[in-house]
Amino acid sequence: MSALKVDILAIGVHPDDIELGCGGTLIASVKQNKKVAIVDLTQGELGTRGTIHTRRQEAEDAAEVMGISYRENLEMADGFFEITQENLFKVIQVIRKYQPEILICNAPKDRHPDHGRSSELVVRAAFLSGLRKIETEWEGESQEAWRPKNIYHYIQDTYIEPDFVFDISDVHEQKIKAVVCYKTQFNTSDASEPTTYISTPDFLNRTIGRALSLGKTIGVQYAEGFISEKAVGVRDFNDLVQVTT
Repeated sequence: MSALKVDILAIGVHPDDIELGCGGTLIASVKQNKKVAIVDLTQGELGTRGTIHTRRQEAEDAAEVMGISYRENLEMADGFFEITQENLFKVIQVIRKYQPEILICNAPKDRHPDHGRSSELVVRAAFLSGLRKIETEWEGESQEAWRPKNIYHYIQDTYIEPDFVFDISDVHEQKIKAVVCYKTQFNTSDASEPTTYISTPDFLNRTIGRALSLGKTIGVQYAEGFISEKAVGVRDFNDLVQVTT
């Protein structure tokens, strides 16, 4: 079977990582007629609030809000997955399955240790995915070697100076709608669930504040920041979005 072929593949270790880190960028890309897929590495089963089943439904609801073409979960062990050959092969298979030009993944360092470990796992798998002598199959058929042209990391809880920022002003409201699809995680009015770091109103307010702050750096209302594995270049000064004074 031929690959599904997307423009952008976004990988997050927990359901909601992508919505928080680069949801606006993905929504804007879909509106630019780009095809986008999301892969969650774990089911977030160690989360204090919610269950595997509620989080899976929330992830599907968020994908619909964002207009994502495909979303799947690799069901690695939340909190305990390691960079093993087995897990590398799982990520290689999805990279070859979707053949993205751009791969977006977790921050290389963050408050949650899963984020940095996920980042390393995905970057290593992306390189190995380009080696023809590593053989993988999907639905019983051999897959072609594939290496994304660019890998970008979204910024999460810990602030990291971005290499570039993406204007999400026109889609920020839609991004927040996708985030709050995770009702078990962000519903502060549910007294039956314990309060967590991300369930307070302050967390979502800080997320919005980060977008405002990054937007200000280029003279727009809202933006998301990214770190690039390679230098970012342009061929036309008109492609640059900068503050005008």
